This record gives sequence, C-alpha cells and structure tokens, in this order.
Amino acid sequence: MSSALRNRSYHLSQAVIRASHRCEHSVVGVLAPPARVTTANTVALSRRYASATDHEIRLQGRASLDSRRGQLQAYRTHLGHRCTAKIQTRQSSATSTTATPRPSTASPAPADSTSPDSATQSLSDGLNDSPFTVDETGQQVDWARSFHGLSAQPFAKEAADVLLKPIPLEDIEIKPDGILYLPEIKYRRILNRAFGPGGWGLAPRGETIVTDKSVTREYALVAHGRLVSVARGEQDYFAPEGIPTAAEGCKSNAMTRCCKDLGVASELWDPRFVRKFTAEHVKEVFVEHAVTKKRRKIWLRKDDVVRYPFKETKGFGTYG
Repeated sequence: MSSALRNRSYHLSQAVIRASHRCEHSVVGVLAPPARVTTANTVALSRRYASATDHEIRLQGRASLDSRRGQLQAYRTHLGHRCTAKIQTRQSSATSTTATPRPSTASPAPADSTSPDSATQSLSDGLNDSPFTVDETGQQVDWARSFHGLSAQPFAKEAADVLLKPIPLEDIEIKPDGILYLPEIKYRRILNRAFGPGGWGLAPRGETIVTDKSVTREYALVAHGRLVSVARGEQDYFAPEGIPTAAEGCKSNAMTRCCKDLGVASELWDPRFVRKFTAEHVKEVFVEHAVTKKRRKIWLRKDDVVRYPFKETKGFGTYG
C-alpha cells in the first residue's frame, strides 16, 4: 500500500477528530458530549491503518467519516431543538408576567418605594381621570353626558345684570403680542356675584388628553343645577413636571370660553371695541431681554411699565 494513501487516511482521521472536538465545545451545557478521542486512541487508529490493506483503509476511513458526519448532524439538530424550546419558554414566561392594564375607573395602586421594580407613572402617558358614570335613575345628574336644563328658562334679572355688565376698563389686560384678555380670577368673581359661591361649577366631560406639548379637556359650566355651556380648554406645557399646572390652566381656559355664552366680557370678542381700546389705552415699546440681550417689540397698557426680564430700549439698534 502506498505511503501517500496511508498519509491521506491518517489526515482524514485527524480531521474527523478535530471536528469532534469542535462539536463538543460548541454544545457544552446543552448536550452530553461524546467520548473524547484521546492521543492513545489516535495512535492505535494510526497503527491499525498502517497494518490494513488499501481496500480496508478506504472502507474504514469512509465509514468513520460517515459516522462522524452523522454524529455532527445529530448534534446540530438536537442543539437547534433545545434553543427553540428555551426561546419559547422565555417568551411564555414574559407574557405571563406582564401586568394587565387596570380599568380607567379603578383607583391607582400605591407604588412600593422599597421594590426595585416599582416605576413612577409618567404624566405624559395621561392622567387616567375619566369622569365616573352616574346612574341617572336617581336624583343625581350625570354631567359627563347630560344636557339637563339647557335653555330651559333664563336666569333671574339680578343674575343677568351681573353677567351682562360691561367690564371696567382697568380690569382689561394685554399680552405682549397685543391680545386683550380678562384674567380668569375676574371671571370667577363675576360668576360668584351672579350665582353665589357654590351656585355654579365646572363638570369634566371627558378624560384629560396629554399631548407632547399641551393638555386639553372638555368641561361643562353648570349653574343652579342647569347646564349652561360646554367648551374644551387647552394649555401648553414645557416639561412633564408642568402637566399638573397645565391641567389647572386648561380648566380655567374652558371656563372663560363657557362664559362667552353668558355674555361675560363679550367686549373682548368685539373687533370694534378691541381697536378702540388699543388706540386709546395701549402703547408699543421696544425692549431688550436682560439675559439674552435680544430685542423685540411688545404691547402694554399706557399706564403700565416694562418689567423684568425686559427693559425698554430705543428701537432694535444694531447687533454686534
């Protein structure tokens, strides 16, 4: 038998041995490895090849290679099954441990500050404050859905005189962009004078909606047990920590809009009144921001002064 053929058979057996070792290392902890092929076994195998005929070498080498290939294929198949089973087990465990969302009418459970898994609810996800459903078969009215008493009859003359009274000019304020407005506290004072403290209120008619930049909610103005008006308030915010304050501003904004139906401060929506008031009581001034040094033009009442962080300046000037 030629030495080349013997060398080829020997190298073939060594390749099979190395493949077996790699298979053992790749499936550690997943499948029990086969019996290791030691150096003594390798020497014995080499001697057996050296004393065999060419035909026997071919048969033994081919059979050994086929056997090793079968073992490797079996290892790969079994390893794939084990990995698939582990993935499915982990997915099912994660699904079973996922918290079920609580209904909107349930009170939120207090968070355990000692638990490392407890997380603070983000206000940006919503306030979970849907109005409660009231059984209308009783004497209580569900103001979240009802229009009870709307336009049933006019209010008493005393209340109407307070609501329709022209607002004093000294109560009117102006925003830096020139928009006239009445502070929300003065709307509340007018309602208190007309209906009495406790004789009116704002009933939410939906859940607070929190977007990336603003808060909005619909409210109903109720006075003396009757629905007066429905309006949606809105208020911008700049950080999640400001959402509660924005929710209060949203309520006040809805109240001022509802008061339009009662005629409160209706002058502020009259274009002619706005133009006349602006010409007689408003001035334009150029100001500079104390920190950023940016200059701009603002509007304010003639009897008012520029306040910090702005200071009055002469025109836009030049930028360095």
